[in-house]
Amino acid sequence: MSLQQEHDSAQQPEPLAYPFWTTEGLGLHPDYRPLRDQPLARVRLPYGEDAWLATRHEDVRSVLSDTRFSLAEAVRRDQPRISPMPRTGGGGLISIDAPDHTRMRSLLSKEFTARRIELLRDRIRAIADELLDRMMETGPPADLVENFAFPLPMTLICELVGVPYADHRHVRDWADTVCSGSAPPQAIQRQAAEFFALMGSWVEARRREPADDLLTILVQACDRDKTITEEELTGVLNELLVGGFVTTTNQIANFFSLLLLPAEGDEDLLARLRAQPGLVPKAVEELLRYVPLLNGLTLPRYAMEDIELGGVLVRAGEPVVISQAAANRDPDVFPDPDRLVLDRPVTAQHVSFGHGIHYCLGAHLARLELQVALEQVMTRMPELRLAVPVEELRWRSKEFFSGLRELPVSW
Repeated sequence: MSLQQEHDSAQQPEPLAYPFWTTEGLGLHPDYRPLRDQPLARVRLPYGEDAWLATRHEDVRSVLSDTRFSLAEAVRRDQPRISPMPRTGGGGLISIDAPDHTRMRSLLSKEFTARRIELLRDRIRAIADELLDRMMETGPPADLVENFAFPLPMTLICELVGVPYADHRHVRDWADTVCSGSAPPQAIQRQAAEFFALMGSWVEARRREPADDLLTILVQACDRDKTITEEELTGVLNELLVGGFVTTTNQIANFFSLLLLPAEGDEDLLARLRAQPGLVPKAVEELLRYVPLLNGLTLPRYAMEDIELGGVLVRAGEPVVISQAAANRDPDVFPDPDRLVLDRPVTAQHVSFGHGIHYCLGAHLARLELQVALEQVMTRMPELRLAVPVEELRWRSKEFFSGLRELPVSW
């Protein structure tokens, strides 16, 4: 069969409804499994045009790394999406391709190298200890999300950027809105205007008084070096703030929800990590692979020419969405993929942070925050346990990220 024939035969009269929402918990939706044994599937998101869905590890990495698939093109199209409002350019990194992406990312990439981020370990540990001190002073039970998982990465990214402490709550409110997936368009537009005006006030403050922070770097790149525009400055600033804590907040709670439950064979995962603290970095990588964090945040990429992918001919102008969660459970890459193995041998790279030029800028920071979070909670709260029955845990439903609304714990 020719690629054209495969392309035509793969077209389905009724594309699959996507995303495959999981009602609760962190299991991968079963509808992904049969898709690995066939070429790309045609899917229909709640809004926008139909798309191809890539779920296999090899195909997902190809889409993420092949520059013939464009993120920028989505801004000009009726892009497949889960919310009524389409993603606009906004001046940030996630809506542009090279060479503009290379130009803008280079401004900050040296600030997020592994060596540079490692210097923050003591500060992250200090923030974690301060939060745990407050929890222990108040006493159990406590919500690990509100009292720890949220403020740890939130405080750090705001400090790195240079956000005034009094405005931290506005960053959180804005992130809650844009990540909910259900906020009315009018509410998003109104809050966006308010938040971008607030960011503008921070920019003006740095113009008057530079500091040792990321905001100053961006302001100087705009004003002195003329390497970015004002729109690009605020676009990148917005992405730094929202992307800099929302995913890590959800993952801290997700990780502990798994570690506090009996795993396969009733293994006490937390006890094992306490006994083998050197295993924490490897455990973080396995948890990143295992947890299907991204539910519907499938930013579409458009083929800029005819491209063979997964045995299918994707025509120029057709969008492709990917499932990083499904790729991370590909049995051809990760043996026994549905089992959480804290010391899993690193034989392949998960794609939780992406791949290619759009690989997560803050990946090293997220890794370090997750490592410190595990280490400090395990050390300070050796008797940590759930404070409610498992069935009473409240999970986010049909939002961009999988996660818990609260994680009541005792110790």
